[in-house]
Amino acid sequence: MLLDTFAALVAEFDERTIPRPTPRTVALPGLPGKADALIGMRRVGKTWRMYQHMGELLDRGVPRPCLLYVNLEDERLAVQASELSKLTEAWYARHPEVVGQEHWLYLDEVQNVPGWERFVRRLLDQGTVHVLVTGSSSKMLSAEIATSLRGRALATEVLPFGFGEALRHAGLALPTAWPVGPAERARLSHAFAAYFESGGFPEVQAVEPTLRRRILQEYVDVAVLRDVIERHRVTQVAALRWLVRRLLANPAGRFTANRLHRDLKSQGHAVGKDSVHELLAHLEDAHLVHTLPLWTPSAARRQSNPRKAYPVDPALSRTAAFAKPEDVGHRLETLVYLELRRRGLSELGYLETNGGFEVDFCGHGPDGEPRLVQVCSSLSEPETRTRELRALEAAMTELGASEAVLVTLDQEERVSLSSGTVRIVPAWRWLLEPAHST
Repeated sequence: MLLDTFAALVAEFDERTIPRPTPRTVALPGLPGKADALIGMRRVGKTWRMYQHMGELLDRGVPRPCLLYVNLEDERLAVQASELSKLTEAWYARHPEVVGQEHWLYLDEVQNVPGWERFVRRLLDQGTVHVLVTGSSSKMLSAEIATSLRGRALATEVLPFGFGEALRHAGLALPTAWPVGPAERARLSHAFAAYFESGGFPEVQAVEPTLRRRILQEYVDVAVLRDVIERHRVTQVAALRWLVRRLLANPAGRFTANRLHRDLKSQGHAVGKDSVHELLAHLEDAHLVHTLPLWTPSAARRQSNPRKAYPVDPALSRTAAFAKPEDVGHRLETLVYLELRRRGLSELGYLETNGGFEVDFCGHGPDGEPRLVQVCSSLSEPETRTRELRALEAAMTELGASEAVLVTLDQEERVSLSSGTVRIVPAWRWLLEPAHST
């Protein structure tokens, strides 16, 4: 019966038209002998990135039968890893011509089949099969890649649309030269305002606010249920849901597990400190929330200092009870954090100078040099401007950096300090010109 089910899935895929989605800038390594694993929260576009890859292959002249996509959340499938061989058996029976040439297998939501990595490793050993998998659990995939796959796969994170991707999705042109003129600046600033409100989840682009909030709330509910409660067999559901509301309602907020434990107890949730640590890890595992440590070479200081929590999309903060819709600064900080993740800054953290000043982000670029990024929605108040520049000047001096970036909503200038130059740049521009920014 299972062979018949797989044969039906192969036949169905042959009849489908492969979608041509909005191109994503997420690069896939595509190294010979290694599987590509796309990880990220549900609904961020992992499956569509697979379709994009299929389209690229078809454009190169790869025959259609050499591609096969299977969604392992299909209700017709309840398989063990040992039974996945029947999938390729059904594929090769229908298309025997692919056996002797390169072909590509796409396995969506692969974490639903425990032990999948052994099947994938065996396929890779054949030498002619390329495998792409997606998963909504980073730790599960990472553990499997590190153990059973033994370096035979590379994980790539997929986040919601960046600003440039959102522009392409809306059919809007991206700038081809900098600086832009006043009319283009107004167009991009207006488009950014819409993106800042809607966030980057592909499905909610251009959806009216009330419906968008309902869709995003459903995303959160499904991620919590499927990728935390069911996967990790969580029994303290009320405490988990309180924790989710707390973290989403306070984007860019500092927290410690001890403080969260005390607050949970004050709300009547009987949960131990170890359980709080586990729940936080599960939420990060599901890519619903990311946490940022203090930037320091000392592991002990990183462990003992508060972390900052960022939802995977700034619009998710609007889904939480008691969210602060006027908290523009922290939502902007969340947007900048996610873009820094896309750009792959290593050792990313927030920085506290010796004098006690804070810089929102510090990390290392590809050249190994430190990158300093501060975020402030408006510098119109002299005290705010002084505070933000003072923090950057102190950090630049301590790290020996000659440049830093201060991202705002709409202000732009260059400021010379004793330690170097600070580029004040509006968010819409910083998001679109990565070659010229931190």
